Amino acid sequence: MKQTARLHVGSVEEMGKRFVDAWRRLERGEKVRETHLTFFDLETMMATLSPKRLALLKHVRRHPASSVSELAKTLGRDYKRVHADVSALVQAGLIVRDENGISAPYDSIQATVSLNS
Repeated sequence: MKQTARLHVGSVEEMGKRFVDAWRRLERGEKVRETHLTFFDLETMMATLSPKRLALLKHVRRHPASSVSELAKTLGRDYKRVHADVSALVQAGLIVRDENGISAPYDSIQATVSLNS
């Protein structure tokens, strides 16, 4: 099953509305299987999804790694930079790092920027 992460630039209020909407759908018996990640400003989202980090995210989606060291070697990049990129993507919720290694659970990401906040 394909999984999409929906990224939003918006406010706490907009994030709350998405949560309440999902809760109400669950109460009606609907299946709700979606992931929403909210950034409070465009600059943070763009920094988190820099070209290098997007390339790393795509690579990890296709080729999960056992360690940051393995990723750095495979990508031909400096370990310290790859470690920082992995940490930022883990913090954002786009990469999973656990006892099984480093993986990217989403097939795609969609970004939405609110003009109301």
